[in-house]
Amino acid sequence: MLYTDLGVRTLINASTTLTALGGSLMPPEVMNAMREASTAFVDLNQLHERAGARLARVTRNEAAYVTSGCSAAIVLAVLGCRTRGQLTNIAQLTVENSLPNEVIVHAAHRIPYDPAIQFAGATVRQIGNALQTFDWELDAAINERTAAVFWVAGPHLSRGALPLTDVVRVAHARGVPVIVDAAAQLPPLSNLWHFTTEQGADLALFSGGKALRGPQASGLMVGRADWVEAARSNGSPHQRLARALKAGKEEIAGLVTAVCRYVELDHAAIAEQQYATCHEWAAQLARIPGVSVRVHDLNTAGQPVPRVQVVLSRANHGPACSSVIDNLWMGDPAIAVGLGPEESFFLCPDLLTPGQPEIVLDRVLVELSRSAPIVPVEGPPE
Repeated sequence: MLYTDLGVRTLINASTTLTALGGSLMPPEVMNAMREASTAFVDLNQLHERAGARLARVTRNEAAYVTSGCSAAIVLAVLGCRTRGQLTNIAQLTVENSLPNEVIVHAAHRIPYDPAIQFAGATVRQIGNALQTFDWELDAAINERTAAVFWVAGPHLSRGALPLTDVVRVAHARGVPVIVDAAAQLPPLSNLWHFTTEQGADLALFSGGKALRGPQASGLMVGRADWVEAARSNGSPHQRLARALKAGKEEIAGLVTAVCRYVELDHAAIAEQQYATCHEWAAQLARIPGVSVRVHDLNTAGQPVPRVQVVLSRANHGPACSSVIDNLWMGDPAIAVGLGPEESFFLCPDLLTPGQPEIVLDRVLVELSRSAPIVPVEGPPE
């Protein structure tokens, strides 16, 4: 195995779809599609067009576009909104010009990924504060320099931000497009068309390597045909500013297959199995003195994916939470768990393969029973 040859440890991921851990695992049909795509040459423009048409149909959108990740989708979406896909505007991107270069973002939506907006040559114009935003603040922020409004989806980010329907109403009244960053907002399946077809956003962007289980270096852009085409006009295989953000034929084939697979899954049955795993974990872990557990309905990104929070009490002289997390990370097999507030951590079942939920439970039971935690060599990524 290549990882063994390189001296790289493999992990059991009981945390979440972190890029730092490799996102998710591709199912066989996705890998087969990528392998098949690698055996022939194609016209990339035609492949993008046909793949986009297929993806638009299965996601109930006017148009779709495969990118090299969700951050790449942000860059391309902003470039599309700045240039509107017009070649004369694209030609001016790298020189002093009058193209719109401001993207409006709620204070409550300032996330570690919004530097992608600046990558597209735009600046962030912040509105509101962490606790509240008014529609008149959005309206007042719009001017001739406004390229788009950037709205980040997820119930964990809803406090302090205007509802998407209000953002669309105000922005569209001023002729400004709305981009939704929905990178980790699957499930539910309906989000593939909810933000655009149902709520009126112009573009919605998803990670291809998270719940969709497509290639890690893939992203999905869906929405209005004119804005999708404007974004695509700035990307590869065109020899333009965003050519570096290249989705190859293998990533395109893999993502198309992953999305088509995802829409056909029995999501109710998957959720039922995940809850069963969480409740089994909770029942077993709650038997340990000094440990309390809680099953949450949402994961760290606000998705309807259950997880278990494990809270440790130091009153019983048990191990410190940080030691448990580090020992799981340094053990064999290595297990990644989610970091929680204070003396707690999270276990999430959605990325585990058959047999791994039992391994995770056994290892956590052992670590929680330790009285003398070991000192780790290195810690897990945050």
